Amino acid sequence: MNASGSTSLSASILSSPLSSPNVTALLKIKIISWSQETGLPASVCVHVANRIFNLHKYPLFSKSGYFNRKLTESNEIKLPDNFPGGPEAFEMISLFIYGSSTLVDPFNVAALRCASEYLEMTEEYTSGNLCERFDIYLNQVVLQSWEDTLIVLQQCQNLVPWAEELLIVSRCIESLAFMACMEILDPERRRDQPVVTLEALSFQKWSDEMVQEVLSQDVWIKDLIALPFGYFKRVIASLRRQGMKEKYVTPIVLFYANSILSDENGRKEDIAMLLKGILDLLNMGEKGSKVIPIGFYFILLSKSLTLDLDKEYTLKLQNQISGVLHMAQVQDFLETESGTGGIEMEIIENIFSTYALFNMCGNNSPSPYNFVVAELWDSYLIRVASDMKMELKRFMELIEIVPISCRQNHDHLYRALDIFLQMHPELSQDEKSTVCRYLNCQKLSQEVCVEAVQNELMPLRLIVQALFIQQLNTHKALKECSDSFRYTHNGDFSGSLTSSRYAHSKSQNLVESPCDLQDTRNKPLSFLIQKDLSSQQPELHKTEYESTSFRIQSLEQQLMTLKRTLQLQNTSKKDGQVSTKGELEGRTMNKRRTPIGQVTNCIGTVNFASQRKYASRLLKVFRRFSLFGRTKPKRKQSVTSIRPKSV
Repeated sequence: MNASGSTSLSASILSSPLSSPNVTALLKIKIISWSQETGLPASVCVHVANRIFNLHKYPLFSKSGYFNRKLTESNEIKLPDNFPGGPEAFEMISLFIYGSSTLVDPFNVAALRCASEYLEMTEEYTSGNLCERFDIYLNQVVLQSWEDTLIVLQQCQNLVPWAEELLIVSRCIESLAFMACMEILDPERRRDQPVVTLEALSFQKWSDEMVQEVLSQDVWIKDLIALPFGYFKRVIASLRRQGMKEKYVTPIVLFYANSILSDENGRKEDIAMLLKGILDLLNMGEKGSKVIPIGFYFILLSKSLTLDLDKEYTLKLQNQISGVLHMAQVQDFLETESGTGGIEMEIIENIFSTYALFNMCGNNSPSPYNFVVAELWDSYLIRVASDMKMELKRFMELIEIVPISCRQNHDHLYRALDIFLQMHPELSQDEKSTVCRYLNCQKLSQEVCVEAVQNELMPLRLIVQALFIQQLNTHKALKECSDSFRYTHNGDFSGSLTSSRYAHSKSQNLVESPCDLQDTRNKPLSFLIQKDLSSQQPELHKTEYESTSFRIQSLEQQLMTLKRTLQLQNTSKKDGQVSTKGELEGRTMNKRRTPIGQVTNCIGTVNFASQRKYASRLLKVFRRFSLFGRTKPKRKQSVTSIRPKSV
């Protein structure tokens, strides 16, 4: 059997490709010849459906146990309406009774075998009778061919229960399963490429185009999914029973389900029943989670909602999806066509809630995929945040589905909040502050943090926090440069210097040879900075080091100027203002410095009535200068003037 080279039989299965002769005319000739030879009339009248056959008694009596009994009672016999194969099958059997060769092919052998069994044409009445002949043809011809076996199995649909009782269906199913296993094993190395497995499908987006591409390569799978579901599920059971690995079996089930879901003309009740059967065939639980593409789970879930399946099946799919949620993409999720209050959003919310309950909350051991799932949920929030009907409270509830502590990066959360604020311009500053309280500027990327500073929709407190985070980053960079210079210039090599600029680096050992030490002590700071950085990131260019030094110095001067301005304003307000609403909270900057890293202290020293003005000044600073940016300086200044200052 060469299933890979077979053609799809679903279109050609209804009619035999063989051009059979006129059986009716041949039978008439045989009856006339028998009468002339024996001189006996055709005295037996057999009724089959709407046709009447006038035959001779002896050949019927001698070869059929059924007629052997019936003809003792009457010469007129009426076969039942459900006679296997109908009048066509009886006509061909009658031709054999009169001694003519019966024309057998895969399209009629099942009907002839069932009809001969009904008429009891066994070896008991004559040697080489029809039952034995048709069995030999089935075993030695039909079941050795993939195409012929499929044809016979299709024809058996109209021969129930005879085909089942004679094991014709079972033999065909077992033969198909065996040949499919041989197709995968490919002992003769006929295949140009391996059979599709779920490893190849699991990370692809499920689509009809992808399915058609696979089926064009493995036509034998296309033949199997054309079978009626009753036969198909028995083939799947036989494949598993014969030892086919699940990674090969499950794609066949998925492709069959896809063909059902793609049927737009099918009755809703039938499709629902078939979908339930498909879900029973799929491996669920942990075993199924490892092999079935999550995108297909969402397709099944969507169709289940459309068909209004029992809640048992939708919950089964939801629980299965929650187990492999880290493999999903936002594009796989159900479309929220009915708005934020629709069933689609409710189901997606339930899926993430189930995952959070078992992996993110309480005493449960945290899953290594928590960060991935949290980012996926924030990406989904970006999609739903554009709904103008979304209420503030509802949006906050959605944010809290995934614990804030499980969010490693807040970039997607910022995008969702930004879209939500755009869609709700009527929100007050207090409401904006409330919904943005989940955002941690320390978990924003550099690019998004700068964008947050420029975003006028964001509450003032968040803008100031973002500005201060930028200030902390600048101070840290200055301190690292200063420490590098101090340790190197003073010859203190007893320790090591750690750098947060290199996320994956450990402490950087500064020990050098005495010869190198003597040389570096007489070098300017610009050389030392360049040497220190190039030893860790040699891909950076010299011009970038010089540009960085200039930006650090200029930025520090700008920040110090702004601090002096704020200090003067603070003193002036204390002397001249009575109202405490605009006073600075808690402490003055000339008496106590704000500890590095305490964001709330920095925010607390700024009068919110004038925050926008000073935020704008800082904004100009960060627009012009970005630490370790790529813009070249307008003029080069000596980096030896850089000193670490308190910011």
